[in-house]
Amino acid sequence: MTTVRIYVTYKQSVFDPQGEAITNSIHSLGHDEVQSVKVGKFFDVVIDPSKKAVEESVKEISEELLVNFNMETYTYKVLEEK
Repeated sequence: MTTVRIYVTYKQSVFDPQGEAITNSIHSLGHDEVQSVKVGKFFDVVIDPSKKAVEESVKEISEELLVNFNMETYTYKVLEEK
């Protein structure tokens, strides 16, 4: 089994209202050193590589379900291989 973490984030050109709100809250706490915050999400997916290639599974799952390509992009990282 292979555990993969898929990261989904806004594209650079998309306004991130949550990130902006968090940045403002951090500034209100006195942390003016923080320039910006970007919000995203991640999914830990366990894949059986004997049934389908990990890269192919990640691509299909991400593009068909997890990512809105109008606003988001994704990357992934293999966390564990057994």
